[in-house]
Amino acid sequence: MTRTHLAAAVAIVLALLFAGVATVATAGGKGGEEEARTPAADSADAGFARDMSDHHQQAVEMSFIVRDRTADEEVRRLAYDIANTQANQRGMMMGWLDLWELPKVAMDQEPMAWMGTPSHGSSHSPSHGSSHGSVHGSSPGAQGLMPGMATKAELDRLRAASGKEAEVLYLQLMIDHHKGGVHMAQGCVDKCEVGVEQRLAQGMVDAQESEVRLMTDMLAKRGAKPRG
Repeated sequence: MTRTHLAAAVAIVLALLFAGVATVATAGGKGGEEEARTPAADSADAGFARDMSDHHQQAVEMSFIVRDRTADEEVRRLAYDIANTQANQRGMMMGWLDLWELPKVAMDQEPMAWMGTPSHGSSHSPSHGSSHGSVHGSSPGAQGLMPGMATKAELDRLRAASGKEAEVLYLQLMIDHHKGGVHMAQGCVDKCEVGVEQRLAQGMVDAQESEVRLMTDMLAKRGAKPRG
């Protein structure tokens, strides 16, 4: 592990710890009100926390990969920001599941079933907003992945690439990933009942749509464009 990679990993671990402490402190201050609103295991709140945690984990993984495959500071800075932000948010969501005493893995539920559109056998073509277009990378049902998630073959391609090739592939994969994430986050905005989780989801929609526009511009500077 390089010194830069180690420093980034330490920062993300600290972000996870901070997110967990902040989550406990926030919920603890609500007392009985928070306890009365504890979501059910099959609720949109629990489903979103589980599925988006998995979705975020892959974004963190891809961001670490590209930071080792290019020396371009613009891409490395973006990758660090995405990894740090999404690791922090993942820590919050996992913390909520702990507070609600709900499982972090629901083996009996399809991914995104809480949206009414499970990932297997359904079409996911988000239509809310400018960057909610069709999601590439993982077609519905491909390897059981949620929309926007990269396949194993795509991750292997990213690991094998370097320089400009790695930058372009990362940006394309992350745009797809963000579009899938925005689709899911919008589902929580519409269906979740816990206010703090709805607000986090809306923040994801706003931030990731902005990053999609930024990454599209970064691709253009490299003579490429999104796959969608």
